[in-house]
Amino acid sequence: MSTSAVGARLAYNFHQNRPLFLEDDLVQVLAGMAHAFRNPLDLIPGLPFSLTLITILLAHEMGHYLTCVYYRIDASLPYFLPMPTLIGTFGAFIRIRSVIVSKKELFDVGIAGPLAGFAFAVPALAIGLAFSKVIPGIAAQGDMVFSTPWILRLLELAVFPGASPGDIYLHPIARAGWVGVFATALNLLPIGQLDGGHILYSFIGDRHRTLSKIFVALLVPMSYFSPSWLIWAVLLFFFGLRHPRIYDPTKLDGGRVKLGWLALLIFVMSFTIAPVSGPR
Repeated sequence: MSTSAVGARLAYNFHQNRPLFLEDDLVQVLAGMAHAFRNPLDLIPGLPFSLTLITILLAHEMGHYLTCVYYRIDASLPYFLPMPTLIGTFGAFIRIRSVIVSKKELFDVGIAGPLAGFAFAVPALAIGLAFSKVIPGIAAQGDMVFSTPWILRLLELAVFPGASPGDIYLHPIARAGWVGVFATALNLLPIGQLDGGHILYSFIGDRHRTLSKIFVALLVPMSYFSPSWLIWAVLLFFFGLRHPRIYDPTKLDGGRVKLGWLALLIFVMSFTIAPVSGPR
């Protein structure tokens, strides 16, 4: 319901050629959620965004879950976190209840989520771009500016050759794909217990903790471009740095090393230093 309320507002703005987010939009989203209890049909216009986003998040978490099932690791099904934010959710997660005993298992569980989520996010971007439109200067008219990661820019060049990123108004389906790509990049940060942290630990073991602290410290100057990085730095420093120790001296095989490089490429294609910023 929370993601559909956001999606309904995105759809309204899109069809009215209004900027993506204005100051009153979050208030309208909260009002829409309250009104939906009386008239759930008001959420229908938000379904293209919400169903796309939930599918991408579900694919990511099921990548982790099914890998746990394969290795007989005790894990929960995905939990989704509703939140009255700009996307209507604070993401999803699974809870792993048993110990992971080898680097191979840790690597496979860690990388499966980003690979699965990215595999769903990219088609969502492509399909959403087919419904998007060009409105000169639309990005600068809102109170928030969303960045353009490399994977989105490559697709934009294919669909709208010659158009500036600031002139392309993304359809809500493409916006859900954008969120999926950003979530992939965020999870692939090589820090602590994030998916990228699991992958890093699989390669370097206990040196992972020192590098995690360095990468968290790098988030602080990045807050100059987007204040949200400072929030992530604080959260990860206090709650995400610790990583369970795995006593496994074996090294990852060549196939997994190649997958590790693929994860790095996906991170580069998905990451932006200022995902959401104020108008320029």
